[in-house]
Amino acid sequence: MLRSQNRYLIPFILLALIALIGVFFPTSTTANEPNPAYPVEAGDVAWLLSASGLVLLMTPGLAFFYGGMVRYKNLISTLIQNFISLGIVSLVWLLVGFSLAFGRDWGGLIGNPGDFFMFKEVGLAVRPEFATKVPFALFAMFQLKFAIITPALITGGVAERVRFSSLMLFIVLFSICIYAPLAHWTWHPSGFLRQWGVLDFAGGTVVHISAGFAALAGAMFLGQRRTVSNIHTPTNIPYVVIGTGLLWFGWFGFNAGSSLAADGLAITAFVNTNFASATAMLTWVMLDGVTGRKRSVVGACVGAVVGLVAITPAAGYVNVGQSVFIGFVAPIISYFAVQYKTKTGIDDTLDVFPCHGLGGIVGMILTAVFAKDVGLVYGHTNTFYFHLLALFIVSMFTFGGSYLLFMLTDYVLPMRVSPIQEIEGLDLTQHGETATDWKERINGGH
Repeated sequence: MLRSQNRYLIPFILLALIALIGVFFPTSTTANEPNPAYPVEAGDVAWLLSASGLVLLMTPGLAFFYGGMVRYKNLISTLIQNFISLGIVSLVWLLVGFSLAFGRDWGGLIGNPGDFFMFKEVGLAVRPEFATKVPFALFAMFQLKFAIITPALITGGVAERVRFSSLMLFIVLFSICIYAPLAHWTWHPSGFLRQWGVLDFAGGTVVHISAGFAALAGAMFLGQRRTVSNIHTPTNIPYVVIGTGLLWFGWFGFNAGSSLAADGLAITAFVNTNFASATAMLTWVMLDGVTGRKRSVVGACVGAVVGLVAITPAAGYVNVGQSVFIGFVAPIISYFAVQYKTKTGIDDTLDVFPCHGLGGIVGMILTAVFAKDVGLVYGHTNTFYFHLLALFIVSMFTFGGSYLLFMLTDYVLPMRVSPIQEIEGLDLTQHGETATDWKERINGGH
């Protein structure tokens, strides 16, 4: 295990080396020259720039969503556990992540790790195999936003007990070993899942199923929190509402932007995204009512997010009526999964697996049922069978691989804070900060 004084010295030196490489590494000039054979469409560029910004906004939105749900003493730590992904994954993507996901194919499993090192050959020219009317650099940046939010989602499963330095190492390992291969399988033209005809319009499999199973692995590896009951009271419900609003807003870029063009497909995805989420929110609220619970604000927010998750893989492949059906079914499954989870002893703090993992699974299966022209309702069974096979492979890979990465991280840097630190709270013990001045809270501002 690394000594505490070395936890940040080594990463600091590595960061300095990356900065020096950035100065001296020879970037390609031809990559920055548009290719006349593949002209850039200004409207598509404008839309994808906007969509990329919307997807980036989802990560701070998720920070508010998660932060409002944890106990007060862990609010700041939960915010930064999400927000730090913006920095870590960006540099991983620049160095090797984008190459592994979208570099020259190696057997349908992974990309050549050196293809786009420091964004070599990633510039203003169009690469038609990935996006036909926008520069390759813009495609790379849009894809980066998906890579950023995926490990951020995982933090909800291990919140309130994970060591910050260890989590940062895990994010690096997960991005390289789990996310990049899965993105290659699903979205690279030669990836084996894509070759099978597996459909994932905007990340139901790559983002949400992978994050859900990784969060489940993390919750099982770390074990239960100390001094916490089965009744979990959110510390700041307005934060949860703000986070949900930002997520819903950003999700229009997440799904509609995945058309990679300002076209009818983007509009279809936009429409489906809204109505699936609206239906899911109302379904969760009604479930609270029919099960004898008060209709909670947090429940409405969670339901909306489950609907967004479930429609993600299907957004460009189904019609609006089918999106409403998806938005109705997914929260029912997630709702009762959340209730069941409290009886299992698995401490997935913020229900990442029941909501994101199962939401993504429902969306993946129903995509194979409803997908235009190739779905089960159109008499085609191949897509459905390949989706089930892909679900099995992805589930085993993401859960097993993530569990091994948690073990590896724990060997290098202990993953869990000490009992005293956990009881005192991660805000003070990990970051030396609190959400507000505690003296002000005690003294009423005097």
